[in-house]
Amino acid sequence: MEGRPKKSYNLGSRGWILVIYQAVAFFAQTMFKNYPLNYLSGYFGGSQTISLLCTVAMLVGVAVQLLCAKRIGRVKNMKRLGLILGIISMAFGLGVMAIPPKNLVLWQIFYFLTCTIVTVWATFPLGILVGQWFPRRKGTVMGIATFAFPIANACGSFFAKAALGETPRIFGAFLPYFIAVVIGMILGAIFVTDYPEQCGAYRDNDKNMTPEIANKMLEQEIENKKTTVWTPKHTMATRDFWFITIPMGLLLMTSVGMMTQTAAILVQYGIIPGTGQFTGTMMGISGIACLGSWVLGVLDTKFGTKLAILISVIIMTLGGVFGSINNLACLMVALACLGLFMGAASNFTVSSAAQYWRREDFSSVYANINPIANIFGSLGPMVIAWVVAITNARIAYMVVGICGVISIILILLFKPSHVKEVDDKYREAAGKPLDDVLAGRK
Repeated sequence: MEGRPKKSYNLGSRGWILVIYQAVAFFAQTMFKNYPLNYLSGYFGGSQTISLLCTVAMLVGVAVQLLCAKRIGRVKNMKRLGLILGIISMAFGLGVMAIPPKNLVLWQIFYFLTCTIVTVWATFPLGILVGQWFPRRKGTVMGIATFAFPIANACGSFFAKAALGETPRIFGAFLPYFIAVVIGMILGAIFVTDYPEQCGAYRDNDKNMTPEIANKMLEQEIENKKTTVWTPKHTMATRDFWFITIPMGLLLMTSVGMMTQTAAILVQYGIIPGTGQFTGTMMGISGIACLGSWVLGVLDTKFGTKLAILISVIIMTLGGVFGSINNLACLMVALACLGLFMGAASNFTVSSAAQYWRREDFSSVYANINPIANIFGSLGPMVIAWVVAITNARIAYMVVGICGVISIILILLFKPSHVKEVDDKYREAAGKPLDDVLAGRK
């Protein structure tokens, strides 16, 4: 291991701003994708139509990431790329906020474009920035940043009160959250750089290393990224890549899919959006999800990403079992399980690439792990919406349980030691020196 992670939450002032920046991007992703699916679908074509648009948009976003994967190590300014994507996302998002239901096709076009770009923005360039700033503390950092998902879902209950009714007030319902995202983007634009060394800060906020040594390591890392042995072809030919990526993808698929259909599922049990009971339920899920995101993030940092993922998929399986029982109390347990792994589901793509591959290979591997995992995530809204509409919530939870069992098997098959063996083989073939940097990864 490259040193032990710090136990404190002293991330540095700029490090905390990066956490906020990543969090508001996650918030925007949830706001523009989930709110229309959960609360506005009746105005804009129905849940199955909107979920299909969301799914196709996310798949397009994934395709863009895969096309960029081969050259990601040569991107000189990841921060600039992130800001451009964020600005475009918010520009199209204004269309989602402002276009009235009578202009149905135009609204659907803007919704499709927003979902496409906000997915790339929130999960791709900003995830790379987090990995470059916090290579050893990535689990803790992402565990905090992903509080945004449950908080955004909890805010959805207040959004419903503002947006639903005889006279929809959609723009005003979006506006407070939109302003919060823009403020976070401005902070990121001013205070965040591609690497902490570029603004006088430190990796993992570890000040034990002198600036001269840190800058020398940075220069070497940037140069080595250009000749990474973990090309897309090599990465996808490695069995362990799939053993860890598919469980992450199924976590995303079930969490995203179920949360976009929470309102429809709760309605089947007589809990109506806009009521106090619905708000209380969503706030409860949010609180549990924040706890799960934090705890699983800490476990990720202290004991390794594999264990954190294993615990998450076990919780997913239990949620599927309880949710398949036709009982309101069991549904509440299932929703609590969903909350526990929902916040953490988006932690792991950054964590796994940083945990089991070299710093110089991180961005290249992440550029493959993230889009592949998000292929599954992109299918979630459509799959769960169709299952809930055609059958019922119990069958949807059975799907969650099956995904959980598959994920448990795959993550148990994942071997960090085999990743090192493959890394040695690729480096030897490329004439690069062998070492023990990846030895002992958990």
